[in-house]
Amino acid sequence: MSTQAPTFTQPLQSVVALEGSAATFEAQVSGSPVPEVSWFRDGQVLSAAALPGVQISFSDGRAVLRIPAVTAAHSGRFSVRATNGAGQATSTAELLVTAETVPPSFIQRLQSSTVRQGSQVRLDVRVTGIPAPVVKFYREGAEIQSSTDFRIIQDGDLHSLLIAEAFPEDSGTYSVTATNSSGRATSTAELLVQGEEAVPAKKTKTLISTAQISETRHTRVEKKMEASFQASAMMEMQIEGAELAHKTPPRVPPKPTSKSPTQPSLVAKVTGGRQQSPSPVRHVKAPTPTPVRWVESGRGYLPVRSFYMERSQRMITDRDLLIRCAR
Repeated sequence: MSTQAPTFTQPLQSVVALEGSAATFEAQVSGSPVPEVSWFRDGQVLSAAALPGVQISFSDGRAVLRIPAVTAAHSGRFSVRATNGAGQATSTAELLVTAETVPPSFIQRLQSSTVRQGSQVRLDVRVTGIPAPVVKFYREGAEIQSSTDFRIIQDGDLHSLLIAEAFPEDSGTYSVTATNSSGRATSTAELLVQGEEAVPAKKTKTLISTAQISETRHTRVEKKMEASFQASAMMEMQIEGAELAHKTPPRVPPKPTSKSPTQPSLVAKVTGGRQQSPSPVRHVKAPTPTPVRWVESGRGYLPVRSFYMERSQRMITDRDLLIRCAR
């Protein structure tokens, strides 16, 4: 079994008591094996026989010395010593007995706070007074009893309320009262426990890559250039068509037409030798061909249709070259 020297986890606290009132010293000690506890007053061993009416106890590591009704003769330095096979430890405090009373006064008052749900909350006050005031905590006017969820602890003149896990329903007005025979003092503060809030959905932004932007711009340039080329081509065709209307195309020499000679012998055979006046020959007039308009180009004269087809092809080639340069 391992051994551990005594240690005071809660040392003694000095006490100021009104003459005729009770005074109590308390200390918490740990150690293995369980230490033995001894009390001293001004360096002298203290016992019930040496100090009539004194009450001394030690249980579960808690050492208590209580004097039911103090007098000026009880004032002095009180010590408690814990000893076991591994060592010893001592804690000391003062007892001051006074005939005067002092009303309660807060050295440290409650402070308002805002916490998140599930957080631990600690509300502290420091209060003095003669005799030592009785301190109580309240929420919305209802007294809070010490429990697992709401612990009330004291360390000398420091009084604390510990909330193990705060919830929104714990929000409200908290107050502390300190009371003794000379008066009463109160301190108040607000506690706000914020619940879990729903996180609003973030607005999504459509991100366009640089490549997409570049591609879109090139597409717009191509469309604008194509529309410009088409409008330019149409305008040039209208202007040149108007100019061609006033020009006379070069005269094309007519092709010689061959006339087949009349063979009397064939006619004689058909008529069977009968002498008959020859029938007049009927000449059917062919439809007049539409005159072809000729336009001068780099390769000589071309028909209008061929000329414009060649020119459109050249304009399309120029447009593609400009689009590649724009990219």
